[in-house]
Amino acid sequence: MAIYVKLDDVLHDRRMTLTELSARVGITLANLSILKTGKARGIRFSTLEAICEALDCQPGDLLQYERSAQVTEADQAEAARADEEG
Repeated sequence: MAIYVKLDDVLHDRRMTLTELSARVGITLANLSILKTGKARGIRFSTLEAICEALDCQPGDLLQYERSAQVTEADQAEAARADEEG
């Protein structure tokens, strides 16, 4: 998956536990744990909003996009072909 959840980093920066966030947001500890470990398949905007409010952060502080290795290799191969042609 190319989207990574950085909830653990933000919690650490805020000196907050997952249990404390669960109590503030009203989301079960189990569901927050799934999100924190990157096993979640999606997140509702209302949940993201509640987490951002509790942590005083932006969605971009919690989520990070990284290209997958396959895309990067394909981009490199395409660039190499373009170099050969041009």
